[in-house]
Amino acid sequence: MKIAELSPNLTATPHEVGLSAKRLADISTTSQKFTDEKRLAGAVTVVARRGKVTHFEAFGMMDLEAEKPMQRDIIFRIYSMTKPIATVAVMMLYEDGKLQLDAPTPTYLPELGGLKVAADADGESLTLVEADRDMTVRDLMRHTAGLPGAARYMAGKTAVDKRYREVGLHRLHECDIQEMVKRLGRIPLLYQPGAKWHYSIAADVLGRLIEVASGQPFDVFLAERIFQPLGMQDTGFYVPEEKIDRFASLYGPKPGGGLQTIDAPEGGTGHVSKSSFIQKPNFLSAGGGLVSTAADFARFCLMLSGKGVLDGKRLMKSESVELMTRNHLPESLIPLDKKPDERYAGLGFGLGVSVRVQQANWIPASQVGEYGWIGGTSTEFWISPRDELVAITLAQHIPFSELSQTLKPLIYAAILKE
Repeated sequence: MKIAELSPNLTATPHEVGLSAKRLADISTTSQKFTDEKRLAGAVTVVARRGKVTHFEAFGMMDLEAEKPMQRDIIFRIYSMTKPIATVAVMMLYEDGKLQLDAPTPTYLPELGGLKVAADADGESLTLVEADRDMTVRDLMRHTAGLPGAARYMAGKTAVDKRYREVGLHRLHECDIQEMVKRLGRIPLLYQPGAKWHYSIAADVLGRLIEVASGQPFDVFLAERIFQPLGMQDTGFYVPEEKIDRFASLYGPKPGGGLQTIDAPEGGTGHVSKSSFIQKPNFLSAGGGLVSTAADFARFCLMLSGKGVLDGKRLMKSESVELMTRNHLPESLIPLDKKPDERYAGLGFGLGVSVRVQQANWIPASQVGEYGWIGGTSTEFWISPRDELVAITLAQHIPFSELSQTLKPLIYAAILKE
């Protein structure tokens, strides 16, 4: 596949957009090394600048057992990179006047009204207090709603965690997003709305919010308002039968070295079952349910980088993109995680994306104003408005691979001084 096949008007040579071809070759060398050393089975990388893709390559294998090479049109589980797409959908409804960002969420989802708050989220007993206020739509998008994350309702051991399991939050695959919101209405919040940044199930609530505000099923709204206008032909909540041969397997480290299969389209050896992504799910997760390709997601990123415009067509107002991609957290909630984890240093959060508000010693190449997000299967994108730069790294590996962060300084180093 030639790079021009992405779309001739969306591609350019490195020199045409002020990038060094020699430096971009370092991305290829490093990515190939990751796959050769079996740190990853395979990956696809994309770099674009000034609205043009100039690097688009595949490395390694999409399926080790079948010895199928990675290709540039391979379909990936993008997990939490679904969140920015859902956020764009909310911003469209905001533009349409169908919802307000600072409106109480119960205005649209009355099931979430009057929720109590756990006095001690980590306590052995469950004591509840009144909420200072209702969560807002903005709280949902910036993860300050007070809702729990998967680690808590799946395996937590506190009284609050047990309550989450009692209402079935650990079995969301059994229900739809309307039922999920009903279940959330029967649990306490972990924190007062707005008091703490806590990565959570809030994005999934957005899926139901979009349905109520638009009057359409969540997947239909995404298809009609985002995927079809952007030409994202391979993005959706499952991989149809005719595309399964392009669906990558998911891997993790094997005890003793190497890689082992975690999830595969048609199952596999050992305890690997047939992937849940090959049939339409009941639960359309706005937090992590989409599959996509590098080309599809590149078009989405180029739209954001273009302030809402792709191929000369406007999908969003530039003001909406700017609002979405600036920091919405008070200084008291930065960095995102107060634990000594340098990955969060200097990061704030916008609406559905992280936003760099300070330089970080661990990655000095990263520019203030850069925004993006990751997916738990080693997928990541980031956009630097200052440099008009877009980068996407897609792999299928749990836990999260170091590839994307290893490539970031190489990508910034490719910018030619003018």
